[in-house]
Amino acid sequence: MSTAPDILAVVRTGRTKELPVLLDPLDRAGRRELLTGLKELRAELRRGGWERWRERERATPALLVAGAACQTGAAAVASWIGARGESRWQRRPYDVLLGILADRDPAWLGDLAHRLAARPSGAAVDYPLILALVERAGCPMPTPDGCVEGWATAVEGAGLPLTEALRRAPHLTAFVPRLFETPAPVAGLSWRCGTEDPDHWPAALATLAAEGLLDRAALLDGCTARLVRGGVANHLKPYRAVLAALRPTGEEERARTADWIAMTADAPPGLAGYAQQVVARLAAAGHLAPGQLAEMSAAVLFRPERKLVRDQLTLLRKELARDPAAAPGLLPVLGEAFGHPDTDIQERALELAAAHLGEDAALRAELADRAHLLSPGHRARAVAVLGADAAPAADDAPYQELLPPPPLPAPLAPAPATVEETVELVAAVVNSRTESAEEFERALDGLVRHAHRDRAALAAALAPAMAGRYWLDPERRHFHDGDLPGLEHIAAAVLDVRPSGRRQPALVTWRSDCHHSDAAEARHARLVEAAWYIRTRPLPFLLATPTLASGSLDPQVLVARLAEYARLGVRRAGPADFAQALLRVRRDAAAVPAAIALGTPEGERLAAWLGAAGRPAAITRRTLSADDGVYGGAPGRVVLDTGERTVLRTGFPQVFRSLGRARPAGGRCWDGLPEEETLLAMFPEDRELLAAWVLPVLTSCAVAGARRGTGVLPGLAAAGGPAGEALHLAVATGLGARHAEDRLQAVDALLTLAARGELDTGRLGADLGALLAEGTVKPGRLADALRTAADTGAHATTWAVLAGLLPTVLTGGADPRGTGELLATAAECVEQCGSDAPLPAGLTETAARPGRSRLATQAARLRDALQRSQAC
Repeated sequence: MSTAPDILAVVRTGRTKELPVLLDPLDRAGRRELLTGLKELRAELRRGGWERWRERERATPALLVAGAACQTGAAAVASWIGARGESRWQRRPYDVLLGILADRDPAWLGDLAHRLAARPSGAAVDYPLILALVERAGCPMPTPDGCVEGWATAVEGAGLPLTEALRRAPHLTAFVPRLFETPAPVAGLSWRCGTEDPDHWPAALATLAAEGLLDRAALLDGCTARLVRGGVANHLKPYRAVLAALRPTGEEERARTADWIAMTADAPPGLAGYAQQVVARLAAAGHLAPGQLAEMSAAVLFRPERKLVRDQLTLLRKELARDPAAAPGLLPVLGEAFGHPDTDIQERALELAAAHLGEDAALRAELADRAHLLSPGHRARAVAVLGADAAPAADDAPYQELLPPPPLPAPLAPAPATVEETVELVAAVVNSRTESAEEFERALDGLVRHAHRDRAALAAALAPAMAGRYWLDPERRHFHDGDLPGLEHIAAAVLDVRPSGRRQPALVTWRSDCHHSDAAEARHARLVEAAWYIRTRPLPFLLATPTLASGSLDPQVLVARLAEYARLGVRRAGPADFAQALLRVRRDAAAVPAAIALGTPEGERLAAWLGAAGRPAAITRRTLSADDGVYGGAPGRVVLDTGERTVLRTGFPQVFRSLGRARPAGGRCWDGLPEEETLLAMFPEDRELLAAWVLPVLTSCAVAGARRGTGVLPGLAAAGGPAGEALHLAVATGLGARHAEDRLQAVDALLTLAARGELDTGRLGADLGALLAEGTVKPGRLADALRTAADTGAHATTWAVLAGLLPTVLTGGADPRGTGELLATAAECVEQCGSDAPLPAGLTETAARPGRSRLATQAARLRDALQRSQAC
């Protein structure tokens, strides 16, 4: 008879099929002994690094079978089979496992099946086992969400046309209703719901309903209930497809009137529009009570989507024409449309009220009470329709611009005072997926300071926090002196872990021609330098540690640190550390005398940097031509070239010199290190340079739909240095980003500049006009961004920006699509804040165009608002 060590050897080598014969003779004591060994083996394999993945994958199936065989309770077996960390992609040995468990009681097998089904993380994968257990136990099939996914996957993988596979699928009537109850649609239903697939799920379900294998009413109820429950549009798409495949009859639609009305209130626009059409058909057939239409209208007219609201007003007009007696119940809901952002909708609602009000004084008073929501351009008409009560109350208070308070400079917290606090912070930074520049600098400063005070004590506390790092294992320690990332390089120096190869200057082993590689090398060079000093002659502190959380360094503090170096006998500052200190220091000429008084080379360099030597690089704006050949650039697009910064190219350490080279626009960026927050911390007083560097990324957000590229803009707006041409062009480009969340970052930057008094609205407007003309920015996206800025209370600021760009869009210099939205935003701003500016070029001609296009109506609205403001 085999012993536990023998079986463990079989498990380790993955010989799963040999296990039944070996396990069968084991008694209870033998199985307990084996189970202990199996748990130890599983823990060992989990602890193993990535290099042991083959061994782990080989042993896992046998480990699964042997462990299940050694357990007695269904709960323990379910826990063993569904254990965390077991491979979910390799084929699981269910046939062997079922053979091992074949002698168990049917009730026990049913209990195991339900316990496995109740595990959300594994039920979908273990569905074949659960199905087999249910068949052997003769118990009801469990149908939690995971089993629904597993059942659908099994149907898809049956190797038959989907309709036929569903006909033959076990537990069809139990699982199909559950398809409409999962939080998200199962994968098969989500992937195969389009009409381009001739054998898709909606058609298959409709076919089975027509054959009587499925309850048609239950399918319709499941669809409508799931659609009413709501969710993102992609999750609702499969259920809409099933509904379309079923083709509900008029009677079936009428039976679910309440569901359609609920969808019009909260569903995504596409689904709400579909439900609105269904309700319109019911109303046309006389199956919709006035109370139901009023309930629906109150919700729809509150929605922001113009098409839905316009269609609802059309439905109300038709119903009032068919049944004028319904006016007292329907007209009050028009008050919701009075407050709609679209003034055209306000006008339609007001005209509808005028047509059906009659002599009902109470109804007139009710609508007059909501007339204050109308835009100023419609208030005179409201008084004519609703009476004097609709006149707005006199408001003689002057307009007040509301801007967010400018961000105050936050001081950087001091370095951790104790070794324990330092180690805790270092561990948090090293183990974090997103690195904070503020925490990184504090941790680095703490390591340097405590290594100078008592390196042995720091090493003793740091070693446990770094346990598990590959470079601590002598068998896995294969790195060069520049290979370890971030603070791990400093930790290795504190622990005196020596590299196995020659010294390298930086972590970057290949480079692109963009700024990321150069910045990454310079940043890492400072860490390599700090590690070298810790191993040789520890420094008392670093010079470049910022004084503000933004990364900026006070020049008086830097002078004091240099003086302390001289007092402590530090003969020479670290070249990379001092270079970073110069890039961070706030350029304030008042500190020049104190720097010169130091009488040291570093003091003289600091004094020169605070003067002419520290001037930013020249930035040149140009428009691409067809012969430029710039990567990703189109002819006519505005780009920025940065000139050479001579002092960086000659007076800084070698690894920093590439940061000062000239950078013509169009270099390809192959990497994304370091993050933009880190770049801000490296150049906190040179936001014009950073704005020029990140402009290609921002352009990609506007032109190609890239995401999250504008996150740097709020930081640039709050950083130091002049707010010049590059920063304004960067903000202008960000305002035209394709995705709303990216445009919001640019709006934050715009408002921050305005709050700090640094926003040049004329320059920003001109930049936006140029970007609109070249096609980088789309009018509709820009209108959304500027409307967001105006909605915060910055109407005057927003109008000042719009005044600079409107001539471009009104005189045919930009794509006219979306221009109506820009004019609507401009009109809203002027109505709120007033303006004595002349009419923009082309406005009068645009307002005089025939028809009721949004462009013409909003141009007329802006013209009238400017004329009213000038008349006051």
